[in-house]
Amino acid sequence: MKQNSNVQRTRAVARCLVITIILLGAASRVSANDALSWPTITREQRPWAYWWWMGSAVDQTNLTRELTRYANAGYGGVHIIPIYGARGWETNYIDYLSPRWMEMLDYTVREAKRLDLGIDMTTGTGWCFGGGPHVGEAEGNANVVVKTLDLAAGARLAEKFDRKKTQALVAYPSSGKPVDLTKKIASDGNVDWVVPDGTWKIYAISQKLNGQKVKRASPGGEGPMLNLIYPEAMPVFLRSYTEAFARYQGLKPRAQYHDSYEYKSDWAPDFFQQFERRRGYKLQNELPALFGKQKDERSARVLADYRETVSDIMIEESLPQWIRWSHQRGFITRNEAHGSPGNLLDLYALADVPETEMFRLDRNKLISKFASSAAHVTGRKLTSSETGTWLKEHFTETLADMKYLVDDLFVSGVNHIFYHGTCYSPDEAGWPGWVFYASYQMNPRNSVWHDARVLNEYVARCQSVLQAGQPDNDVLVYWPIHDFWQKAPAEPLLPHLTIHARGWFEGQPVARTAEHLWKRGFSFDFISDRQLADAKATRNRIKVAGGTYAAIVVPPCEVIPSSTMEKLVALAKAGATVIFEARLPKDVPGLGDLDKRRAKLKGLGEQGLLVVGEVEPALAAAKIAREPMVDHKDVFFIRRSFEGGRYYFIANRSDVPIIGWVPLAMSAKSAVLMDPMTGRAGLGALRNASANQSEVCLELQPGESVVVRAFEKETIAGPPWTYWRGDGRQPMPVSGAWKLEFLSGGPTLPSALNTTNLASWTELGGDEAKRFAGTACFAIKFDAPPDAGGKSYALDLGKVCQSARVRLNGRDYGTDIVSPFRVVVDNLRATGNELEVEVTNVSANRIRDLDQRGVKWQNFRDINIVNQDYRPFNAATWPLTESGLIGPVTLTALNAFHPDSGAR
Repeated sequence: MKQNSNVQRTRAVARCLVITIILLGAASRVSANDALSWPTITREQRPWAYWWWMGSAVDQTNLTRELTRYANAGYGGVHIIPIYGARGWETNYIDYLSPRWMEMLDYTVREAKRLDLGIDMTTGTGWCFGGGPHVGEAEGNANVVVKTLDLAAGARLAEKFDRKKTQALVAYPSSGKPVDLTKKIASDGNVDWVVPDGTWKIYAISQKLNGQKVKRASPGGEGPMLNLIYPEAMPVFLRSYTEAFARYQGLKPRAQYHDSYEYKSDWAPDFFQQFERRRGYKLQNELPALFGKQKDERSARVLADYRETVSDIMIEESLPQWIRWSHQRGFITRNEAHGSPGNLLDLYALADVPETEMFRLDRNKLISKFASSAAHVTGRKLTSSETGTWLKEHFTETLADMKYLVDDLFVSGVNHIFYHGTCYSPDEAGWPGWVFYASYQMNPRNSVWHDARVLNEYVARCQSVLQAGQPDNDVLVYWPIHDFWQKAPAEPLLPHLTIHARGWFEGQPVARTAEHLWKRGFSFDFISDRQLADAKATRNRIKVAGGTYAAIVVPPCEVIPSSTMEKLVALAKAGATVIFEARLPKDVPGLGDLDKRRAKLKGLGEQGLLVVGEVEPALAAAKIAREPMVDHKDVFFIRRSFEGGRYYFIANRSDVPIIGWVPLAMSAKSAVLMDPMTGRAGLGALRNASANQSEVCLELQPGESVVVRAFEKETIAGPPWTYWRGDGRQPMPVSGAWKLEFLSGGPTLPSALNTTNLASWTELGGDEAKRFAGTACFAIKFDAPPDAGGKSYALDLGKVCQSARVRLNGRDYGTDIVSPFRVVVDNLRATGNELEVEVTNVSANRIRDLDQRGVKWQNFRDINIVNQDYRPFNAATWPLTESGLIGPVTLTALNAFHPDSGAR
């Protein structure tokens, strides 16, 4: 429940914006003012947005206009992604990386700096980043070509083979050793070889470009996609960037960016050499196991080695070249690893800012934890997210929709939001301007922009806490990716680990382990074999680059590298808690040096140093506490620590309020409650539940969030958090004559009207109201309930479509963007109260009107505009979307109360 007071409108309003529970065991130097204040908001703590440059048809006047609007709305920065252009504007297109394009980049970065905005850019146009006219046949996306021939004894190999393109030509007998014929290929393509006794199968291996080109490319960026399995391709791809930035004398963006992995390569010119160097045996001797029809244990092991080699190449060679190139030129890097066939934890960890995403309904918080885990384990400060891609249908998304998505990402460990997104659009383009087909339309032309600053301030306050201190997770969960590589079906050769098809995680034992820990309130991060190799045991804890953990859990798995098992045993020997759920792994993955590795694994498993069994009792034995607040259904949290205490971000995603005592897995002396939506803060009621657990009193409506800042040792003095209860009387309806006046929006402002019955303005007004998108004011004069003087009331607006700003008797009570639309008011007069509610709707009805009248606004190249099912977009048949103040509007008398804070 929101309230207004002089206290909440001081320093807290300027600094607060989260929904978290901050548990701070603070030092004695903490003052009441500091304890009740949000961290200072920085540029990186404000939300950023993808910024689509259509055809790169930008000009200085409109760049300044757009950037100024973003700054005024509370953005922290934008990320430039050039894409296809708008029809009719071809003469304004600017070729990517041309001198003119670099001049516009400099102007943009300078203007952004003046406005306290940051700028990032994709190393490329469209996506994936790797590709363009400079990528040739050798560097482009390639697929393996397998040709087989069956020959009997005495037959001559009559087929001709291109000596330059054939990477392997190997003959396999029905039994016995294969014969490598690759070097026997003559310049004319003939092979001088006669089949000896028995039947033989010939394998010829080559590769071909798969035809995949840069998706949604901008002018100057068209061409084949890059082959990330071939390290030699990266410097060729980067050559044009090296040249462009060598000439460039302007200000540089903050970061270079790599979009989600959507390459389709599965082979490379040097793959045989890479494989032998990394796996210790020749893949040429195992081609039937990799490409043949018989699928047995040997083929599964070779396939696992093939998949691990692909992963190693990208992690150790290809992407590090881009990282080094960026760092040498003063850029940090952001990388979306998902979609890759490689180890996502290691790929995310390469970048300075790992980036995840949630796409439409593809929302699994544990999948998003792969990016934040990589950041936490390796000590990266930020985890970003592509936020709002296909959130809902165009022009129907509300600010509340985005807020709920943002909360899902926050509890997944994200702390650097990037809206997806906004299109640069010149004012001359009219309404709705230039629009990107897959984004939220978080742009100044969308009617919801009127109240977007409220959402942006919420995000900024939350991120000011979520970027503070250190991650505070107790458990490491080992990701047994080798189990997946070895057990996944042979088709496709490279399963891509996407956010859409999630069988690589959701169908695996690790998912069941992680889901159990999540639902039971254990804080954890995932860890890879590589990351685990660098771990050390210190004071019975596990130390990694990003911090320390109390235990590591190994989910049930069939295979594990002997080197990983050796590390786990070493950690256990040093006193760390290492828990194998249910059983020890039975075998090692892959084929190379198999007997030796098996013997080593067997010896390690016999040492008896490891905990084997159920996870939760083992964690309890290690004195690792869970957060019991999750026993409330659909209550999610994330926490961060700092010297003397913790921050908690808590979100109520259930459909029922949480009103009462909520336990924390710590003992606290003080708890500061902070409302990131309004900025108010105060000392929460706190009591002891046990020696190691305190309880804080919370009031969280469905969809609301809170930050609790808990201090372990410091007793903070300051204004208390106000808790409200109804005084027992029935709510009083606010009724009478409402005046409805349209303030801003379009296509035209409907005429003002009066009504005694609240309803959607599409019902109250005429045709102009039906097509209107924008902001209108509902105003009424009313008398207060008897004995209202000096009392506080809950003003409940009922149903609102879709955001509302409230003023009562001239006092501004702020803007609500999520239900329940309710504020606490304390300035009622006996008679003649003046209530004004400014309501902003979504743009659905206005775009519906354009399509019904056949107005041509969809004028973009490439994919143009599609709906969320990727079919042609047409809103003409949409029903009218409810808009305005629907009500009922009521007043409920409140009493402030103070919960009993005594120990239980």
